[in-house]
Amino acid sequence: MNTKVLNNLFRVPPGKKVRLKDYDPAWMGTKEMRRLGKDVLKEKAKAFLEENLAHLATAQELLWASDTYSVLIVFQAMDAAGKDGLIKHVMSGVNPQGCQVFSFKKPSPEELDHNFLWRCARRTPERGRIGIFNRSYYEEVLVVKVHPEILESQKLPPGKRGKSFWQRRYEDINTFEKHLARNGTAILKFFLNVSRDEQKKRFLERLNNPHKHWKFSEADVAERGFWKDYMMAYEEALSATSTPWAPWYVIPADRKWVSRAIVAEIITSTIASLDLSYPSVSKEQKVALGKARKRLEAEK
Repeated sequence: MNTKVLNNLFRVPPGKKVRLKDYDPAWMGTKEMRRLGKDVLKEKAKAFLEENLAHLATAQELLWASDTYSVLIVFQAMDAAGKDGLIKHVMSGVNPQGCQVFSFKKPSPEELDHNFLWRCARRTPERGRIGIFNRSYYEEVLVVKVHPEILESQKLPPGKRGKSFWQRRYEDINTFEKHLARNGTAILKFFLNVSRDEQKKRFLERLNNPHKHWKFSEADVAERGFWKDYMMAYEEALSATSTPWAPWYVIPADRKWVSRAIVAEIITSTIASLDLSYPSVSKEQKVALGKARKRLEAEK
């Protein structure tokens, strides 16, 4: 499946009102693809992923060498959607020196003394690098919107916290991302769309496996009680903040091999679309390189 088709299937068009029920978390390809059967499709997806990882490694080297653009990749999802595993697999072929991953959890006292974008803004990737945000400033219009009592700890000026408050936060995010894009950061945002039933299955797997107990928190189960609130918050955020310069992609996440293959393709094709090239060498540099070559060849 080519990139244009993937974009049409999963990219949220700017200005579109998102309804998550229109996106199948268990998507497994087109009707023609599904005729091949799950096992065949899974093997094809793995091969597709491996091919893209090789292309991604080459694209990253070119990104680094050109030193003009950076890439910011944002992952948002409900718990157990597979963010950690996806980052591990998709970025496995990338040079660690050119990639940085940040996971954003509960804000620290220092971070609460700044605006809600600050802690993420200071970790955006420099030119030539790929930056990955495992959760991000979007938490401020997702979990905080579902639990507005969190706002009490944010030391905000007095004011109403109604619809206009959240709209201003969306505007702040869009303006921030536009500033990054204008200055050479390509932004990709992925919402890993896992179903409630699949999340339950994965939680039970963690509880039944002693080696995965460390990944489980009672709070994870408690948050399931707010599932509808979270889905509404996601729909509103995706609708308000998918822009030409920072698009959202709703990625089916019930099957990890599907989400990994799709995300790898979109990242690789996005970097390729930047039309990067290796730095040119001046005449003086070419002369110096020629001298260096002769000197090395003359060594015994």
